[in-house]
Amino acid sequence: MNIIESIRKRASEKKAIIVFPRSSDPRVVQAAEFLADHQLCTPVLLSNNNEVNTKLDILNIDTHPKLSVYAQSFFEKRKHKGITLAQATEQVKDPLFFAASMLAAGDADGAVAGSISTTGDVLRAAIQTIGLKQGSNVVSSTFLMSFEDGRVFTYGDCAVVPYPTQEQLATIATDSAETHRALTGDPAKVAMLSFSSKGSANHERVDLVREALEIAKTNAPTLDIDGELQFDAALIERIGQQKASGSPVAGKANVFIFPNLDAGNIGYKITERLAGATATGPVIQGLAKPMMDLSRGCSWEDIVNTACVAALLS
Repeated sequence: MNIIESIRKRASEKKAIIVFPRSSDPRVVQAAEFLADHQLCTPVLLSNNNEVNTKLDILNIDTHPKLSVYAQSFFEKRKHKGITLAQATEQVKDPLFFAASMLAAGDADGAVAGSISTTGDVLRAAIQTIGLKQGSNVVSSTFLMSFEDGRVFTYGDCAVVPYPTQEQLATIATDSAETHRALTGDPAKVAMLSFSSKGSANHERVDLVREALEIAKTNAPTLDIDGELQFDAALIERIGQQKASGSPVAGKANVFIFPNLDAGNIGYKITERLAGATATGPVIQGLAKPMMDLSRGCSWEDIVNTACVAALLS
């Protein structure tokens, strides 16, 4: 069983309710129907007018009985920004904010958006409505990189935070470890990547990785994590022994934390295009409830897999 089959199987066992804000997208409708037909989750489609061609039931936002409840909750969270209750009500009528409100209220387990929305719009609705989970100080992302030989790695962050601080990088590391465990079922061995391995170079960018490592160790004392490590030292045991002798992670890592978005985004695309890996993601992490962001070029199958990921993270 490959990792996608495993994720789908385990998602079906959770019976999660996953909400889809953009039911006007035919890909979303096709994915939702597949999810329902194969009992992978319970999909919920949202609309402001119900004019959607599907066999599934559609929730009409404008007539939903909890609209006023969601609006009041959003108002309480945002009134310090000067928002009025009337403005909060109009904001919650936006399907992205309504979906996030369902998660915040416990009326859904996860949400999948982004097929016709920007990442900024999806994350704005999620952060303002759901908020960050306890222990997280930043919303970030991972990609699950799977190979035909069965190997599976997690790369983070590859899609959200351009230049994380030490504290943010530490959170990305610990959140990525949790994501890896949830999606693969395997314990995480986390490598904090750099162009230096254990003091082979000195630079302020290396210092940032070292400081992030110490913060992560403090925040998650039982986590297998080490750095700073070059990628080859983190991946290949022989090189890891040479460059970082005695490291519990070197040569054994399955979670790779890149020091910035330049490295992470380039790294996952090189792995995908040159090494033939399948990239599943971005998997959004750091929120109190899972609200996933899709690429606008996604297929309906991508939406199915992302919904299953959301189910496992719920």
